[in-house]
Amino acid sequence: MSAIKHNEYKSGWNHGKASRPFIAREAFLYEKKQKEGSFMEQVKVNFGGEQKTFPRGITPLEIAKALNAKLAKEALAAKLNGVIVDMDSKVYNDCTLELITFEDEEGKRTFWHSTSHVMAQAVKRLFPDAKLTIGPAIEEGFYYDFDRGESFTPQDLEKIEKEMEKIINENYSFKRLDTTREEAIKKLMEMDEPYKIELVQALPENADISFYQQGEFIDLCAGPHIPATGRIKAFKLTSLAGAYWRGDEHNKMLQRIYGISFPKKSMLDEYLTRIEEAKKRDHRKLGRELGIFSMHEEGPGFPFFHPKGMVIWNILTDFWRKEHRKKGYHEIKTPIILSEKLWRMSGHWDHYKENMYFTKIDEQDFAVKPMNCPGGILLFKADVHSYRELPLRLGELGLVHRHELSGVLHGLMRVRCFTQDDAHIFMTTSQIEQEIIGVIDLVDYFYKIFGFKYHVELSTRPENSMGSDELWEKATKALKNALDKKGLPYKINEGDGAFYGPKIDFHLKDSIGRTWQCGTIQLDFQMPEKFDLTYVGPDGEKHRPVMIHRVIFGSLERFIGILIEHYAGALPVWLSPVQARILPISEKHLDYAKEVKNKLEESDIRVELDERNEKIGYKIREAQMQKIPYMLIVGDKEIADGNISVRQREIGDIGSKNIVDFIAEVKQKEENKQ
Repeated sequence: MSAIKHNEYKSGWNHGKASRPFIAREAFLYEKKQKEGSFMEQVKVNFGGEQKTFPRGITPLEIAKALNAKLAKEALAAKLNGVIVDMDSKVYNDCTLELITFEDEEGKRTFWHSTSHVMAQAVKRLFPDAKLTIGPAIEEGFYYDFDRGESFTPQDLEKIEKEMEKIINENYSFKRLDTTREEAIKKLMEMDEPYKIELVQALPENADISFYQQGEFIDLCAGPHIPATGRIKAFKLTSLAGAYWRGDEHNKMLQRIYGISFPKKSMLDEYLTRIEEAKKRDHRKLGRELGIFSMHEEGPGFPFFHPKGMVIWNILTDFWRKEHRKKGYHEIKTPIILSEKLWRMSGHWDHYKENMYFTKIDEQDFAVKPMNCPGGILLFKADVHSYRELPLRLGELGLVHRHELSGVLHGLMRVRCFTQDDAHIFMTTSQIEQEIIGVIDLVDYFYKIFGFKYHVELSTRPENSMGSDELWEKATKALKNALDKKGLPYKINEGDGAFYGPKIDFHLKDSIGRTWQCGTIQLDFQMPEKFDLTYVGPDGEKHRPVMIHRVIFGSLERFIGILIEHYAGALPVWLSPVQARILPISEKHLDYAKEVKNKLEESDIRVELDERNEKIGYKIREAQMQKIPYMLIVGDKEIADGNISVRQREIGDIGSKNIVDFIAEVKQKEENKQ
């Protein structure tokens, strides 16, 4: 069982929290008007662009049944005027209604969160002494943390799954029970649930609090939930782990059970097939087998790149440099360690210090950089700049270090040091839109080269941020305008921006349908203000520039991991560390094989020669296992004809070729990035 120290811990109470004040307000107004006799008996509901009238106090489920019986069966929750609520919530006033299904992100979260309650109910039936903590939906599926005193076993999971099947077949409705803080604490004391009591005690005195009940099971929860347990048609408990309470390694270790669920069995089958395919593509396994990278106990979270890995690394960075030069970027390099004063000034100390490493030099406090931007800012500030120099695009392949807790480390995907393909663009306010569009175009070009499709998300101001509302609104509007001009559809992530500015994130999709957040564009009015950055305008006066922070690969290490899994290790010819391996049939063909190798190397083709005294079939299988694009077989016939017999990784034997023609073919694939 692995221990997870979750450094982005969510209490679970946040799920659906926006519905609570909304419901309370509507109910209060309804009761008030009812007493006064000043309310209408009907409400107008706008659904799908059409307005219809219904009796006051009707539920979204009843409306759905009246409008579309099929949709009513699929609806998991509802949105009233943009606020997500349970399907049995009362509609008291005129509103716009949206029905949430499993096709929607909110629908998936509601479905998975509800399944976590079913799992918790099964656990409490089987292990009554287990204490409940939290059970949220996650990016794909759900988990629930328990304090059982001893670890769950795979055999326990089988028992829990069987009990969950019973609960699902019993088709319990999810019912919300509103209560006060004092009543909630009293109830939880009776239930002997100390972790839930701690969650309630952390809430404000006047907080709206609710429980949800299905069957005999009651759990503290803000909701919303699906209508009934019978909506869950397929599920699987996927793994076990350890997790510290509230993500703090000083707290007690809990037992975490992960799972996934779907409204159709076919969806679960597709998911399990995809998971099996993902296991085959695991970059940690392939990276080791193909000699690309390794991880070591002496440096947890710090990857070691082998010679073949460095070939891929250098191809990517050479490509990055070439394309950025074309777009007017200037490459810079800034130090890894900088004074603590700088990080206090930049705001990283207040917003990011728990993820930073620190050291002392000459009895002064320094920090290892977690981001490149303060160094880029100092470099900009070192000179006086004219408006004629702007936009000034400074690119950096900068090594950064971030303190990730051991439980979340994962190959190249989650590491403690990585190289960002950073760039910081300094510009005038009139240049903002064109620069954002320029970065969008560059990201699009890069991802198409690697065969990735992507979608875009716009993240707005987080709670833990700096700067005025006016500047945040201005920055967010600029990002929206650029996306709209490009005609790019995008999803808005409220409150998920950087602490210094809103951002556009690019989520690329790999060959088996998984998404990875890589590229980002962050618009920043705050740092230029904090560091008093200026340029001389056409009027001879000093003016404040605006900054863009942006990456395309994101983390170079992580991008290599994604490429390995996307191509299942069979990288395209231009990216392959070894493009061809020469396989002499016997020792007497070795001299000719060396001549072929020399000719290929003179043309800068990455080639290996298999000199082992093994059978040719064995050599072919080995080369195939190493995912080498071309196997060049040489024997008596090839020597006589002065050719090579070519075997291609995906196709197999493609026949005899002239060496010059083969070189031209490889070069063309390199040029076309095939």
